[in-house]
Amino acid sequence: PSPSPSPTPSPSPSPSPAGSSTGNDISWPQCGGAYPSGQAFGIVGLNAGLANTPNSCLASELAWAWSSSGASSPGVQPKASLYVNTADPGQAGVSDWPTGNVDPNGVQVSDPYGTCSGGNDQACAWQYGWNKAIQDMMWLAALSPVSPEPTDANVPSTYTWWLDVETGNTWETGSQGLANNVADLQGMVAAFADEAPYAGANETSGGVTLGGARVGIYSTASQWGQITGGGASLGSLSGLPDWIPGARTLSGAKSNCSLASFTGGGVPLTQWFGRPYDGDYACP
Repeated sequence: PSPSPSPTPSPSPSPSPAGSSTGNDISWPQCGGAYPSGQAFGIVGLNAGLANTPNSCLASELAWAWSSSGASSPGVQPKASLYVNTADPGQAGVSDWPTGNVDPNGVQVSDPYGTCSGGNDQACAWQYGWNKAIQDMMWLAALSPVSPEPTDANVPSTYTWWLDVETGNTWETGSQGLANNVADLQGMVAAFADEAPYAGANETSGGVTLGGARVGIYSTASQWGQITGGGASLGSLSGLPDWIPGARTLSGAKSNCSLASFTGGGVPLTQWFGRPYDGDYACP
């Protein structure tokens, strides 16, 4: 991912030396090219730039992430994590905007904002976010693990899921729009972490078992404020860890570990812009 607008990348080294606290993140733009090497950890984008499109290179890029050394010290990052695009387009002109509290597999869902009837409101925004997360997990579940991946490499709870919250995606504005954006992101968190299980305590959907996944936010304080309104009382969004971009060098990424957490959940990960790959630093 990259913030909006993106700074001009600096010519910082792209490989991450083994045994270091640095890694890389890659996604659909790296399809067809070489992947980084020597990284301590890898983060893979599951989407192809939009919340409703899959990354066609997900399988090979996920195998790359699992080939990481895992030696992220002094910070602690798993070998492989995922990030997903997010958006709240609102009702107008959106073909997959929900018209009820039913997910893509036809399963009834308990919506904390009440009944979605197809309107542009918090109930339907929450359902839209839930549906996008379910689709993301379905795409992951469809993969067959290959070496060096573990047997549970296609299980959602194996990963930390970073929600890519950027102004470059489609969001609503105004006080009601911000409330809808928050509900949308809460719906995604609920699906990944299973904080709002299916009605009837059925916690599977299309073969995807929910529950137990870790969730974090990739954004900046400025973008987070524009999209959610900021503040400390955002329900399930409060207290999530932050992955902060914006640095031009590894040194800058290290410094950004001391930035204030815009969610209140701390800053375990920062990013710097490098050629040809973005670099990531695991904060102590």
